[in-house]
Amino acid sequence: MKQIAFAFFALGAISVTLGMVWGIQMSATHDHTLSPAHAHLNLVGWVTFAIFGMYYHLVPEAAQSPIAKIHFGLAVLGLAALVPGIVLAINETTETLAIIGSFLTLAAMLVFLFTVFRNRAAA
Repeated sequence: MKQIAFAFFALGAISVTLGMVWGIQMSATHDHTLSPAHAHLNLVGWVTFAIFGMYYHLVPEAAQSPIAKIHFGLAVLGLAALVPGIVLAINETTETLAIIGSFLTLAAMLVFLFTVFRNRAAA
């Protein structure tokens, strides 16, 4: 597995592990207030990152591109801002971090979309 593929997949596995622990904590305390943040950690962190990792593993030409590193950076920053941003929004502190995380995550997905079409012949 190429480095970028491994990095995406490893962060996905870390995300789902944290998401599971968080889910158990919410269940144990009967407080599901932060369920939307938990769900985004699992969906964006695990599912999306795992798909990115599998794609880069299956299309090594894409993994070797400098665009893959930009994609990885945007995706990590997006997740790192989105999940705590949702927590802050739920707690009615501020929505700013959630908005920033949303746009970074969207930018990462647009870079991935570009990558998929750019490497369509290699896939």
